[in-house]
Amino acid sequence: MSRLGLDDSVRFMKGVGPHRAGSLASLGVETLRDLVHYFPMRHEQHGPTVAIEDLQLDQTQAVVGKVLRAKLIGVGRASRIQAAIGDQTGRMHVTWFSAPWMLEKLTGGAWVKIRGKVKLYADWPQMVNPEIEFLSTPIPTEAAEQQRLLPVYRATEGITSKQIDQIVRRGWKMAAPQIEEWYDAPYRTQRKLLPRRLAMQRLHWPDTPTQLAEARHRLAYDELLLLQLAVAIRRWHVREGRQAPAMPLSATIDERIRRRFPFKFTAAQDRAVREIVGDMGKSVAMNRLLEGDVGSGKTAVALYASLLAIAHRWQVTVIAPTEILAEQHYNRICEYLKGSRVRHGLLTGSTGAKVRRGLLKAAASGELDILVGTHALLEQDVEFARLGLVIVDEQHRFGVRQRATLRGKGHAPHYMVMTATPIPRTLAMTLFGDLDISVIDKMPPGRQPVRTRLMARGDEPAAFRFVKTRIEAGEQAFVVYPLINEAEDLPLRAATEEFERLKKFYFADTPIGLLHGRMPAAEKQKVMDAFVAGRTKVLVATTVVEVGIDVPRATVMLVQHAERYGLAQIHQLRGRVGRRNLPGHCVLLADTSSEQALERLRVLTSTTDGFAVAEADLRMRGPGELIGLRQHGLPELQVADLSKDMELLMEARRDAQALVARDPRLRSPALAAIREELRRRVGQVIGLIDVA
Repeated sequence: MSRLGLDDSVRFMKGVGPHRAGSLASLGVETLRDLVHYFPMRHEQHGPTVAIEDLQLDQTQAVVGKVLRAKLIGVGRASRIQAAIGDQTGRMHVTWFSAPWMLEKLTGGAWVKIRGKVKLYADWPQMVNPEIEFLSTPIPTEAAEQQRLLPVYRATEGITSKQIDQIVRRGWKMAAPQIEEWYDAPYRTQRKLLPRRLAMQRLHWPDTPTQLAEARHRLAYDELLLLQLAVAIRRWHVREGRQAPAMPLSATIDERIRRRFPFKFTAAQDRAVREIVGDMGKSVAMNRLLEGDVGSGKTAVALYASLLAIAHRWQVTVIAPTEILAEQHYNRICEYLKGSRVRHGLLTGSTGAKVRRGLLKAAASGELDILVGTHALLEQDVEFARLGLVIVDEQHRFGVRQRATLRGKGHAPHYMVMTATPIPRTLAMTLFGDLDISVIDKMPPGRQPVRTRLMARGDEPAAFRFVKTRIEAGEQAFVVYPLINEAEDLPLRAATEEFERLKKFYFADTPIGLLHGRMPAAEKQKVMDAFVAGRTKVLVATTVVEVGIDVPRATVMLVQHAERYGLAQIHQLRGRVGRRNLPGHCVLLADTSSEQALERLRVLTSTTDGFAVAEADLRMRGPGELIGLRQHGLPELQVADLSKDMELLMEARRDAQALVARDPRLRSPALAAIREELRRRVGQVIGLIDVA
């Protein structure tokens, strides 16, 4: 095929073929469109070449010289080429492994440019597997060398960065005439945006760092605009959709609800309640995120909203990502509703067939007021007579279709999301931009701060001695590992094997339990019951204890291989201790000498503010490590960086909201290219506006 369309397969391109097409596919590149949007992960600015006599050990440098001799040693994958390269100042030794095909090019007298890290071999400077360029003339132009920015692409087995560069260059010639502009000239001028085609070309092959920055600015803006358009359209769809049941709050209902709680709400909880009941009193479906740190009292606020719905004869469902968390919510609801006429049930994958049939019948007939559960609630045979409120805990653990399925079990139910993962502002605007946000930013009185200490792997005996002192004081401890079982390819300790070691060496006279996600539900419950009751003093576990575990006398969280976790995840783990009037302790055992990793962990020793921790995690690890966009049905980001592009995100957000306010279905011919790109990236969003 001489000319490809943007949606044609790259396997038809010259120089690709089935084998390389397979390698490209593993990188997410299947079509010509994918290829030209596969941008370099970085650019290397190659400085001038140096003479061989001026090479510096352990530096990455470039040399131009003549091939003096070359020979092949060995065969197949074990083969290597040894060559001598010389210039007027000296000679050097070069080795390439598993590249026998190069021998015929390395003829005596050929001029080459090589670039790599300089080592020493038998008193010669040496490079191993350097980049090589065969030159038609001996000396490249010095000025061109200093300005040259070379793209470095993420490669994989079967294809190198340089080969990807060559394929992208060939593909660009076919693709460039097909690249559509999204904005008119005044729009671009006002926002200082390059034309899209020029920006794409320069993001691959800039001449200067300034050109690279300008290209990145344009394409990052494009990505963020698509992201915010998806958010704005979802928000518009919810607000313009079917009429929701209005559930106004009266003084009588408020008094009746508050009597269910054995404590007074904090000011932060009261503020969240006001915002929630304000939404539920309208005939527009509530779409709200309830965000609060571990132990801030979100469950009580969610139950308040549930009881408001029930007061108006509507049903409520609460879905959690794990059985442990669902059971925790259910037990807390049972505690608050003791002696109440509110009818409630729990449905999980472990629910017996007879109980399940009873729950389904009660929910479908309207005889059940609150149904708490896990993914089991998403089954087709789960129906409600009058579903008025859907509460989703830790929404990012559910996919777009799953959330839509649950919402679809009611006519137009109010919708509330809860998360104990503090979300930085940029992520909240992006992932939850279609939701109004309520934040519980103060802890209930009596909650003790958790003291966090960072210790090296060699300090493990001291760490466990500290754990023993707390157990002797009548308290309990978690010991968390990143793996269930040891893996040959990962030098990490694992919960199952460590359980036996800890029983033998540290806790021979202490009741100790083991908990992980692969255990049968009944066994997990038995282990948890023993720990909650205090019969077990130490619980060895994986991160299955990250959410939903509430053990009043648990005061110590010891995290093994702390360098393997995100800061937000460790913050969640330490939220499992110090939950009553006892001070909590978090011990981080790090098996690393990386100063960068240790600096990251020190954030946890300096603050207990979950939002400060989340901001640091975003800054240090990027948004992909915190919450993935794909789970939210939003466009993935290739160029933009939510940890660095706050101002650009704000600009794109304003522009997206203005566009949707004027033309919510994006029907204008001027928006055709943007609409089509949005359809390709997130078709379900366009589906919303097509059926609205």
